[in-house]
Amino acid sequence: MVWPLNIKDAKAVQEGLRHKVKIFPLSKQPRYIAAADAAFIDDKIIAAVCVYKYQGIEYLEHEIVVRKITFPYIPGYLTFREGPAIVEAIKKLKTIPDVIIFDGQGIAHPKGLGIASHIGVLLDMPTIGCAKSRLTGTFKEPGQRKGQWSRLMCNGKTIGAVLRTRDNVRPVFVSAGHKIDLKTSVDIIVHCTGNYRIPLPQRCADMIAKSVKKDLGKRV
Repeated sequence: MVWPLNIKDAKAVQEGLRHKVKIFPLSKQPRYIAAADAAFIDDKIIAAVCVYKYQGIEYLEHEIVVRKITFPYIPGYLTFREGPAIVEAIKKLKTIPDVIIFDGQGIAHPKGLGIASHIGVLLDMPTIGCAKSRLTGTFKEPGQRKGQWSRLMCNGKTIGAVLRTRDNVRPVFVSAGHKIDLKTSVDIIVHCTGNYRIPLPQRCADMIAKSVKKDLGKRV
């Protein structure tokens, strides 16, 4: 898998991949759910992927990859910065997940290809974007109870959901990534959140990436 190193090539890749995104319901309930997140320190990226059993949301395993950053920070092109390390970590897993959650966008992206959609297409796997903030689109505030959501809209189309994952806390922004639909994505995120705002597998990946970052910082 070759990753572009400049914005011109990245734009071409993004344009080519966005037409390959497929949105449809899962054929069956997932057995294993994973989540990926990343942290940065100096010129390095730390990617962490955690896998859980879907029933009972039980932790199974995680993988970590630390590698040099090869793409600059450019809004809208997050995948080219984080993707190489995250894909490497996913490929190291012993358990193949049925769905992967990403701390970022699916199709709720200015080009229709956020990190969840992008990596979903590359790996041909069902993926979901679960972001802490909105990248594009408009919405009305959802109800204050867990599980209530409103539509994230762009040009008259629904591109995601603004989902309340805990009573009276800030919502998250959920969008289908690839080979899944919005309703299933919302159901999975609600199922995985437990008592937290962020899904447990995603919280796991975030905490592990930050822990590795802290350890690396102590060695400097």
